[in-house]
This record gives sequence, C-alpha cells and structure tokens, in this order.
Amino acid sequence: MKGKIMNWQKTVPAVLVVCILFSGCTILHKETRDTSALLSHAVTRDIQAGIETHIEEQSRLGGGHFILSFRGKELKLKLVRVHTEYLATLEPGVHFACVDLACADGTVYDVDFFLSGDPGEMIVTETTVHKVNGKPLYVWKQRSDKTWHRVALDKATPELLGVITGRDEFEFVYRAFLPEINDSAALWLPLPSSDGFQTISVKAIDVPARYKILLEPEYGNRVLFMKLGPEHSGQAVTMRFQVQRLEKGVYDAGTFDEKKYLQPESLMPDEQMFRDLADSIVDGKTGDLVRARALYDYVIDNVRYARFGSGWGQGDAIYACNARSGNCSDFHAFFIALCRSIGIPARFAIGAAIPSERNEGGIDGYHCWAEFYTEGRWWPVDISEANKCSSLASYFFGHHPANRIELSRGRDLKPDPRPVSGPINFLVYPVLEIGGKPAQAKVVFAFSRNPAGRP
Repeated sequence: MKGKIMNWQKTVPAVLVVCILFSGCTILHKETRDTSALLSHAVTRDIQAGIETHIEEQSRLGGGHFILSFRGKELKLKLVRVHTEYLATLEPGVHFACVDLACADGTVYDVDFFLSGDPGEMIVTETTVHKVNGKPLYVWKQRSDKTWHRVALDKATPELLGVITGRDEFEFVYRAFLPEINDSAALWLPLPSSDGFQTISVKAIDVPARYKILLEPEYGNRVLFMKLGPEHSGQAVTMRFQVQRLEKGVYDAGTFDEKKYLQPESLMPDEQMFRDLADSIVDGKTGDLVRARALYDYVIDNVRYARFGSGWGQGDAIYACNARSGNCSDFHAFFIALCRSIGIPARFAIGAAIPSERNEGGIDGYHCWAEFYTEGRWWPVDISEANKCSSLASYFFGHHPANRIELSRGRDLKPDPRPVSGPINFLVYPVLEIGGKPAQAKVVFAFSRNPAGRP
C-alpha cells in the first residue's frame, strides 16, 4: 500500500496533494487568496455520501462492524464521524476523506481514505490509519520537487508536529450558520481581544441583524451579541480577523488576585477526590513548579485523548478523572482542578490552533490550553498536545506556539445579558438560544497565513 500511495502522489501537482500531518487530516487545497472560498462545500456532500456508503456496505459485510487490518490485528470498528471540514476533491475523479472509527473499548482510529469516481459511483482505493487516539503514526514532508513523503515521528521537526516558534501572522475567519428559527432568539459569539501575545484587527463583521459588543466582567472577554427572529433562519454570521501572534513562554504575572484562580467552577469543582489524588501525585515533592510538573506528567500518562462516546468535550474535570479520557477541554479541566486542589492557581483559555504545515484552509474545530502560577510568573501548558506527541512534552510545559488564536478565557462566563440557560461554560462556538432554549449553529473556522509574518 505504501508504494501505491507514494506513486500516486508523484503524479499529482503539489497544490493538490493531500498533506496529512500532526495537527489533523489537513488538506492542501488549490491555491487561493480568498479564504471564503475555503468555506465552500459544493462537492463535499458527494464525497461524504461516498465514504459513508462504503463504510455502511463494509459494515454490513462485517456483521455490523467495519473490519480493518492493522498491525497484525483485525479491528472491528464503528463509525464515529466523518471530518467534513477535510473532505476534498484532489483532481477530477480523485477524492479524499478522513474518518474517525472506534473499537468497542473506546480506542479511536483516525483513518484516511482515497476514493475515485464520480458522485454516486465512488470507490475506495486506499485506506490508511493515520492516528490512534489522536497520536499520529507519521507525518508528511514536502520534497523540493513538490511531492510528499512520510517522516517518522522521531525525525520530525517541531513545525511538522504543529509548532511554529517565534511569531505568526494570519487571517482568521469565523463563520456560523444559523438553523431554522421559529421564535425569538439570542446569539453570543466570542470576539477576540489583543493582549501581550496577540494583536487582533477586525477586518469585517458581516451579520444579519444589529449587534452590540458586551464586556464580560470576570475575565474581560468581549462578546458579540445579537437578537434574532424567524427572518434570520438559515443565514450566516461571518467575522474576519487579522492576527499577529507571538509564541508564549513563561511570563511575569503582574498584579492579580491569586484567590480568583483557586476558586471552584461548575465543571472544575472543589472535590476531595482531586485533593486526595493530587496529594498522592506530589507526595515528597517540594516547590509548586516541581509539583505542577508532576501533575502535568500524570495527566499525560493517565488520560487518553478520545472524542468518542458521551460526556467528553465539556471541560468536565470529574468526567476526565473518572473516564480517564476526553479532548483538550477535559485534559485541562482535570489539570486545573488538580492544581487548585493543592493551592496552585491555574486558569483556562480557548481558541484555535492554526495548522503549521500549510498556509490556508480549514481548521479542525477549537483548541484550548491552560496556565498555572508560581513565584510571580504564569507558566503556559498544553497537555493534550503533549499527550499526542511525547517528544514535545517538555516544550508544552512552559510554551504555547505562535500558531494559535485565543478567542476567550475563563469558565462560567456571565455577560449581560446572559443566556437563560445560565453562565456560559466556555465561549468558543456560538451560544444560541431559541425561545429561551439552547440550539445549535454550525460553525466553520478557516485561515490564510501571511508567510512574511513568520520569522
């Protein structure tokens, strides 16, 4: 199979090649300067139908499971999701799909599929496991002749692993699609702010109704707020930001209230289970820096990155502690709860990680991270990324790379007006209420990098 993939790549122009890297099933699209074009899904429904039909047919033949041979074992898998943001037509009749499939034990396999054929007649030509529980098996690197080849993880540079150091500059596009609205509605969206590590310029806010900007009092977040009605059904909300971002290292904290970052929050409560566990982890260790590193290592070693099942993705520390799995929000909620339980101030922020290996395209949803405080300084950490690639564990204890944008910080946010449902857990995706009840608005992130903005 490896030979077939590599030969296929050598025949396709570089701008059409699939570049499947550490940060996700990323696609190198045809060159374009208008980021809005990257949000078009004119052909993705056909590709999605093709891969879902393939999985359905193979599952029927497999007695209800998608059978996949991997490392000498026969895996019996169930479909979790199709990454619709990365479906792509590479050239006429050649397509790519990235799919999450899971075993009964919860292990999630990120599988890449190459397809050929026209809509309604697509067949799968290649199937490759790229990640297991978020951990990549290899990365790709572009040769001077514009073809791509696999690189073993132990030979990959930080940039191939999703890290840009120094600085980065890019346009970030946030687009939300409103569902059918049959009553009065309200919408809250994050509006990123400039700080010592990112400079935000608003290029455009294109919305279907009048809006106002709220200042959330506890953490200083800016929130774009709109009242909506049935006439806004199916419309889009688009925000464009120009971002200059610096790599974040350990930095002076200045004056702040330490007690603020020791207080419990709804999904990071003050529970004896966290104190008992943290005490056992740091037993015999002195100094908050050493103790925080022990907690960091514990979460890396004992929590599995998995976006599967129910309960994950809420930043729920108790869930992460009990299930020992989850996504970035669960990893960092668990770490923050452990830190606070033994008197180490810690805090939460959320936004998006910008792919490092390409200069434009879609982004695979949100990403979040944390910081802890000791001896007058804040220490940035990213535990879920460290979990995915052990070679970067030391880097992510004290650094956040330049290729990201922070959209908001803190938990249990209380803007005025606030949702009927109560404080906002964390603000990254749209918070929409229709008739006072929570509703969903689809969201798509995209970016276009300014290469001159990198060192």
